[in-house]
Amino acid sequence: MRYIRYLFLLIIGIGLLTVALANREAVTLTALPAALATLAGGNYTISLPLFIIIFASIVVGVLIGFVWEWLREYKHRAEASSQRRAREQLEREVTELKGPPAKGGEDVLALLD
Repeated sequence: MRYIRYLFLLIIGIGLLTVALANREAVTLTALPAALATLAGGNYTISLPLFIIIFASIVVGVLIGFVWEWLREYKHRAEASSQRRAREQLEREVTELKGPPAKGGEDVLALLD
């Protein structure tokens, strides 16, 4: 199984390297349209190789997906937490109701425990 994982990672690495080599040309990334950039009082552009923009977009998309999923699962985590607290409370009550262990002279009660 370990070798399959290494093979899979190797294939992904070769694919990413191929994409990086095929997209080395510099492109200009503009954060705002020209009209808004003049209103904002700045020139918000940067020149980067295209593969950096592609990889950064993938990373940002994965991070947004993780945060979105974490927020979506909040109700499940809250429900699990409340059920855990209720279970712990019931375990404490059962322990209190059982009381101390039976004494040596009470053989019948000791068998019931």
